[in-house]
Amino acid sequence: MKNIKSKIAFAALALSLSSVVIAQENKKPNLVLFMADDCSYYDLGVYGSKDSKTPNIDQFAKEGVRFTKAYQAAPMCSPTRHNLMTGVWPVKSGAYPNHTMAKEGTLSIAHHLKPAGYQVALIGKSHVAPESVFPWDLYAPLSKSNDINFAAVDSFINVCKENDQPFCLFVTSNQPHTPWNKGNPEMFNPEEVKLPPFYVDVPKTRSQFCKYLAEINYMDSEFGTLLKKLDEEKLADNSVVVYLSEQGNSFPFAKWTCYDVGVHSACIIRWPGNIKAGMESDALVEYVDVVPTFLEIAGVKPKSHLDGKSLVPLLTGKVKEHKEYTFSLQTTRGINKGSAYYGIRSVADKKYRYIVNLTPDAVFKNVESEGALFKEWKEIAETDANARQITNKYQHRPGVELYDLEKDPYCINNLAEKPENKKIIERMDKALKEWMASCGDKGQATELEAFEHMVGRHANK
Repeated sequence: MKNIKSKIAFAALALSLSSVVIAQENKKPNLVLFMADDCSYYDLGVYGSKDSKTPNIDQFAKEGVRFTKAYQAAPMCSPTRHNLMTGVWPVKSGAYPNHTMAKEGTLSIAHHLKPAGYQVALIGKSHVAPESVFPWDLYAPLSKSNDINFAAVDSFINVCKENDQPFCLFVTSNQPHTPWNKGNPEMFNPEEVKLPPFYVDVPKTRSQFCKYLAEINYMDSEFGTLLKKLDEEKLADNSVVVYLSEQGNSFPFAKWTCYDVGVHSACIIRWPGNIKAGMESDALVEYVDVVPTFLEIAGVKPKSHLDGKSLVPLLTGKVKEHKEYTFSLQTTRGINKGSAYYGIRSVADKKYRYIVNLTPDAVFKNVESEGALFKEWKEIAETDANARQITNKYQHRPGVELYDLEKDPYCINNLAEKPENKKIIERMDKALKEWMASCGDKGQATELEAFEHMVGRHANK
């Protein structure tokens, strides 16, 4: 009898432990996304920079999958964040200028996840509106010094743990956005750093670039702090973590443009138990895919149409490819010191980037072109042919541009006028027009309506 009771007790214990294991396996994963601000993807160590110091990001890439062809729909902060958090194209949601707002009735990730028991928070830089579209359970802005409120991160995670609730957490840095006043520039030697070929190589360019690299290093430490907190709270194994670099930096030819550097992003995803560590993918993926991906991982059906496409089949190795094209647009109307209008539309596949400048007769202007560094470049351009070519290309553009991204990732040599590229242009122009039509994008008419979609018409980041 004693042996029988022991066997029953042991079986009950085994069943109890089994139930715990099953419960843990069935527990919804946490969803965490960290995003930098104005960081060119190739200025990270794991994306090829020999100068940058990004140990946390580099290590993180060894633990998940690194995408080499990730893109966003706009090279500006506000439309990018709306697109990322709604899974809806910028013109379709109305959030396509900078300092923009989505149309009432647009649903964000909060609307989809909260009914499924998730707590959803944004901690850091916002640039999304209105509150009805983004009903966060917690929003904690940047500090007065533009730092992430990690105390709010701690509090949010602890509350979710105490209530046994899964969470979706966006942590959005303000680095390395100008004025590049964080980190230690002395870590970098201005005489030795390698500059992209579309910079005018003068001492001021090099010193500014070192300040920018210092702030990337500062941002990397912020990301490291977030990862450490997940480890300390023993949440890492049940958390999907995404790292994004956002659009290109605030030097010319990156942010505010649809050149590849402007819309090409770092994207690294870690999903323990589901993604093989150290993977690399050259599939075309976009920020608009994040919401449907998070929803599928959480086992939640979207409450409205999403323009993105879940990455789960790609992440789990069921497929190798994801999309044929990636689409982007730039609305210069309303940006700080920008042109009265200068709309840009672009489409890219794995090999080519096709760009349409809606008003090529206008001069392209923004805070960079009106800044001290670019003015110095223009002064040098009066006597230097290379500087003249660079500054003219930035501000005076043809109606159509085509670049071979395999041979020319910096988009320097425009191939649009070569007769042998006619069929390529026709194919890509057709794809671009179809995308614009699906979004309700009327081109120049849409550009002129930009002010109607802005929270504020003047001050812009």
